[in-house]
Amino acid sequence: MLNFSFQNTTQIHFGEGQIKAIVRAIPASARILVTYGGGSIKANGVYDQVAEALKEHTWFEFSGIEPNPSYDTLMKSLEMIREHDIDFLLAVGGGSVIDGTKFIAGAALFKGEDPWDFVVKRQRLEQALPIGCVLTLPATGSETNAGAVVTRNGDKLSFHSPLVRPVFAVLDPSVTLSLSDRQISNGVVDAFVHTMEQYLTYSVNGKVQDRFSEGLLLTLIEEGPKALAADTKNDLEVRGNIMWAATMALNGLVGAGVPQDWSTHMIGHEITGTYGVDHARTLSIVLPAVMKVCREAKRDKLLQYAERIWDLTEGDEDSRISKAIALTEHFFKMMQVPVRLSQIDINASAIDTLIEKLTKHGMTELGEHGDITPDVSRQILTAAL
Repeated sequence: MLNFSFQNTTQIHFGEGQIKAIVRAIPASARILVTYGGGSIKANGVYDQVAEALKEHTWFEFSGIEPNPSYDTLMKSLEMIREHDIDFLLAVGGGSVIDGTKFIAGAALFKGEDPWDFVVKRQRLEQALPIGCVLTLPATGSETNAGAVVTRNGDKLSFHSPLVRPVFAVLDPSVTLSLSDRQISNGVVDAFVHTMEQYLTYSVNGKVQDRFSEGLLLTLIEEGPKALAADTKNDLEVRGNIMWAATMALNGLVGAGVPQDWSTHMIGHEITGTYGVDHARTLSIVLPAVMKVCREAKRDKLLQYAERIWDLTEGDEDSRISKAIALTEHFFKMMQVPVRLSQIDINASAIDTLIEKLTKHGMTELGEHGDITPDVSRQILTAAL
């Protein structure tokens, strides 16, 4: 196992009706900006629960944070923060709302010329407004981690700072019952791929991390299709297991002390930034291609994955690996997401553009060994056609 330092300070309030916990979680003297997206929280009752919980607080609201939150939209919040002397942010939504709120938290107190610098130039954040969140769409794990992704002019880039890790997160599975099948599918797939990118590398004898990851993968494979099936989609236990798995997939625990490979995400970000494809739907396309192109580098872990996740113990090694990849694609198909670029109307002519963007953003040494060069990324995109 590799050396590591691990700390996760986010307090979790899990379970039905836990939105009321924000009464105690936010200081009574705080001046709060509630951030959210397109208004679905007003249709599903979440907004009313938040308003009731904050009735003794001073609060304002900022809406319109879109999927793949944009810099231009987020910057509009800063005037409101200054005008109302906001000192606490409450994100109510999925990963995009939480990610966008993390950017707002840093931008509000940023001393440089342009807050985009702490994203594109990796400038260190010296201070940020505190954040709480009410999660409505389990997927990204942003509710308990220190990372976020923001888009500007077609560039989808990430940033990290311990200062933007939420102080608390409310995880109420009942609020997910209003999600569409597409949102459910995207969330399960996002969590699955997050886990895989911290698991499918090479062994450092991190047995605890491996077993945790395998438990998350098995849970998502078991529960994900149930959340789409007519007779079980409203089962709160199913939704709760998915919600907790998505949070655990990227709160830092399963990735502590093990090598990681985020090439699927980096390549997927370029597809989303260029063509506007749902984030998770880029991941379901790219991951199997990474598994195919990098199968030799990942051979030992692929065999472990084949045995422990798919119970594949018979046949030669190559056939077991191939079947494990095929079963992964089958799971994605069950989750109603694409597994080929052609299924989202992207063909070989797009590959040059995507490689150019990867290179522009410095994504030239991806993977657990740093050996996924632009040429290898080209092979991956070709395999994904």
